[in-house]
Amino acid sequence: MPTFNDPAADAREASEAVRGLAHATQRIENPEVLYPVIGELMATTRNLSQVLDQLARAHQQHTGRAMTDSGDREAGSQLTFEAAAALHEAAAHIGQADTVLDRASSRAGQIAWLPEDPRYRWVSVVFLQGSEAEPVMEIIDRQGPDAAIAYLAAFDYGEETVSAAMENGYVYATAPQTPADRLVKDGDYALTYSPDLNYVGLSRRIDAPEPERETPTAEAAPASRGAGRHRGAGRPDGSSWFLPDAIAEVAESRGLSL
Repeated sequence: MPTFNDPAADAREASEAVRGLAHATQRIENPEVLYPVIGELMATTRNLSQVLDQLARAHQQHTGRAMTDSGDREAGSQLTFEAAAALHEAAAHIGQADTVLDRASSRAGQIAWLPEDPRYRWVSVVFLQGSEAEPVMEIIDRQGPDAAIAYLAAFDYGEETVSAAMENGYVYATAPQTPADRLVKDGDYALTYSPDLNYVGLSRRIDAPEPERETPTAEAAPASRGAGRHRGAGRPDGSSWFLPDAIAEVAESRGLSL
């Protein structure tokens, strides 16, 4: 979480967040997340430009305390002005990047993505959150998402899992994902997870069922296996199927919900 008063700590967190984004964007399976991601990057570049200008002013503000390692104060003062000038220049370049990103956003916002193959549907296999999700998060960090998919596939009981998903309404046209989620696919499995909100879920692609089987019941009984591992039937407001009520509130407060 940002401190809003410790520049060094917030800079480390920002660096870590960008590193995570670089990892998450290596494979983007759902193109519908592209537009909101670009929007968040636009906000990031604007804030970064402001940060760079503020760092430049801070160098100038503390010029009187500057010196080199050898104790040369005149040279130290000169270095502060040179560093400030470079930071202002960097801020100007970031401003140019923001203009180009704005153009990309305006184009991306006009794209209507075709849905995935209508011959298939996605059913939920398992959803874990909090302490239950921590071992899986550790697997993702140490061995990668593919290893986590292999681990969670043990919760897949074949036709029993499909039947439970049909009964409880965990059937989707696409692998579920929101801007708060990271999505990785491997064969017929899709792993959706959020390190920030500490939850992880696995879904499996199946052949599209008959329409009458696809309609969930109004009051579905819990599945015989994995009870308590899902949030319940899909919400009419379209919020993330992975986010339990309490986590959905956190996501909304952080601006991560759809």
